[in-house]
Amino acid sequence: MRYYLSNNHVLKWLEIPALFDIKKDELYEIDGEAFEFLNRCTSPEGCEVDNIDADFLSFCLSEGVLTTEGCSEKRALIVKSPVPSLRYLELQVTDKCNLKCKHCFVGASQNIELSVAAIKNILDEFIEMQGLRLMITGGEPLMHSAFEEINAILPDYKCRKVLFTNGLLLNRQILKKLNFDEMQFSIDGMEHGHDALRGKGMFKIVMQKIDDAIKSGIPISVATVVHSENLDEFDNMEALFKEIGIKDWTVDVPTLAGNFKENSHFYVPPDIAGKYLNYGFGNNYHFSEEGFGCGLHLISVLANGGIAKCTFYADIPLGSINEGLKTVWERLKPVKLSELECFDISCPVINACRGGCRYRASVTSGTCNEKLKKDIYKCYAYGIIKREHEALE
Repeated sequence: MRYYLSNNHVLKWLEIPALFDIKKDELYEIDGEAFEFLNRCTSPEGCEVDNIDADFLSFCLSEGVLTTEGCSEKRALIVKSPVPSLRYLELQVTDKCNLKCKHCFVGASQNIELSVAAIKNILDEFIEMQGLRLMITGGEPLMHSAFEEINAILPDYKCRKVLFTNGLLLNRQILKKLNFDEMQFSIDGMEHGHDALRGKGMFKIVMQKIDDAIKSGIPISVATVVHSENLDEFDNMEALFKEIGIKDWTVDVPTLAGNFKENSHFYVPPDIAGKYLNYGFGNNYHFSEEGFGCGLHLISVLANGGIAKCTFYADIPLGSINEGLKTVWERLKPVKLSELECFDISCPVINACRGGCRYRASVTSGTCNEKLKKDIYKCYAYGIIKREHEALE
């Protein structure tokens, strides 16, 4: 009997040879022998299982990694990734948006968008660099003038595709056509808290859109920001999200940028907001490695063609898409935990916290040197500041 690598799985050569389950969003480290065997299974002829470890074969069959049905999908040539590997790509296809959220760090729209040709070039290079997860963002991505064309090319790229949307333009016809493995909605409270940031009536609309998306079979994740009007709503949000089957819930603090500068009454200080960062569930969305801070495997392409370490750093890009993704990626210097102030004071949770958000640390500390200061919000979340005070008593 001949076996074939299933369409839901793809081989990636990162720092180590790996197998990526696109649908489950899981990465498995495998040895060279297993990698070579599965690589043979990607051919149109498939592969036989002679001399293959029985336990490994059992795993592949039980997890649906191998199938007896022929695979007609074209597989990209596997090339070793740069080190560190670029695994997660934020692709801001446009800054156009149909909302004016009071906390949005993007700020006023310039009504710009990336061309489909530019998007294709970026995706080609991302896959060649062994990318795992593509996050299409905005603005509102569905406002791109050629969104249908963008959506149509996505099946050509073997990675997990995630659509970040406010949901307003979604309908059941669009949901049927979407070529995404996941959708992320922003829910910033229950009805009162959410509408305070996004406009009256928006909570009911987005919850209906989420219900439609869930019924369409697309896994849903949710992102929430902590603000002054939703502090008493987190327990209710947690219960709601678990009840309706949300895959991942991430909680963060809005950054003092863009529209948030003009709406500072929504600001919550670190000593209060920090504890809310302990809410949320699911997987770590941007995995890092021991000894390194956030962003080790992430980069952002902006709607104006700039490339930045993440969208918070849009004003200080590393380069441009005209230079190529790999060229710009090689300029990005990883943040080592040993370089942080947290390391110098022997923080007991540094490997769990990983220094928090370095952009937030630089903004809240008032210094342009992101490596010197602590992310105070995370310090409160982990109780580190309290422990420091107790040590002095």
